Amino acid sequence: MREQHKEKRDFRRLSNAETAEVLASFGEKSFRAKQIQHWLWKKSVGSFGAMNNLPKTLLDKLEAEYCINPIVVAHRQDSQDGTIKTAFKLHDGHLVEGVLIPSSTRLTACISSQVGCSMTCAFCATAQLKRERNIDAAEIYDQVVAITRMAQEEHGKGLSNIVYMGMGEPLLNYQNVLDSIDKITSPDGLGMSPKRITVSTVGIAKMIKKLADDDVKFNLALSLHAANDKKRSEIIPINEQNSLDILAEALIYFHNKTGTRVTYEYIIFKDFNDEIEDARELAEFCKHIPCKVNIIEYNPIDNCNLRQANYEKVNAFVKFLESRNIIANIRRSRGKDIDAACGQLANKKG
Repeated sequence: MREQHKEKRDFRRLSNAETAEVLASFGEKSFRAKQIQHWLWKKSVGSFGAMNNLPKTLLDKLEAEYCINPIVVAHRQDSQDGTIKTAFKLHDGHLVEGVLIPSSTRLTACISSQVGCSMTCAFCATAQLKRERNIDAAEIYDQVVAITRMAQEEHGKGLSNIVYMGMGEPLLNYQNVLDSIDKITSPDGLGMSPKRITVSTVGIAKMIKKLADDDVKFNLALSLHAANDKKRSEIIPINEQNSLDILAEALIYFHNKTGTRVTYEYIIFKDFNDEIEDARELAEFCKHIPCKVNIIEYNPIDNCNLRQANYEKVNAFVKFLESRNIIANIRRSRGKDIDAACGQLANKKG
């Protein structure tokens, strides 16, 4: 009978304490732990063999017991506007998406937190994929590293911002998201300021409060898309359990604890949420806490009747918000000539 080999654990999933225990069991000095962490999170190596200041005896032991499972680029699409959409393959064959979004002042990475999603939002291509699993902290970190390298190759500089707005609901993968941000912001990791990181949620009130209790330093965005419970529940089913009143209470709690101004994301759909009355409802919701609003042009997807609002409606909507002293920015649709909407590429290739 053939011997069953146990699957190796990704060494990057070990805590600092577990790493120290492993090295002690190998008879190694404690300083080796810091050396390995430096290679993993500062140098972002994808193999033990790249750790060239460690003794071969230690590397052989690590290779025998553990692995490193970096993500790999499976598909890439380049838009005429400079947007780059990538489908990354994980070690188990699943695909997730990452996007490099250039603008005149920023290079932004949009990254995923789950394989698929369970939120079933009507406007999102990821909702057509069932949720397979959470993405671990190292896999999230790898997306940032890969997109940073693309930014360096294409623009000669690194990322200015990171947004957790790709596939999945970040607050349903809470600990991995926070652990990944720790690696990305740590001086022993990528060293990015948490103020350049935004985590976006469709609105899970108890987890927004948990962010406040954990005193997070990064930015929070709420995918609002309607400031009317009836309309919002039509396109975001979780609103049935997390109504606007419940979300407002959580957001007030978050702001009072962290002092962070929240961003409301508002995809503006033709003949659904693009009237002045919709803008009036949004302005009322904005009174709860200091905030800003991103009005987002919709990138249409297959099997969905929602369409992008016309420019006149969008401009009138924004002017109304500005007349109420609300900071409102229009985010133009990017990557129209590629599968740039969230989940599109993974849907087609997956």
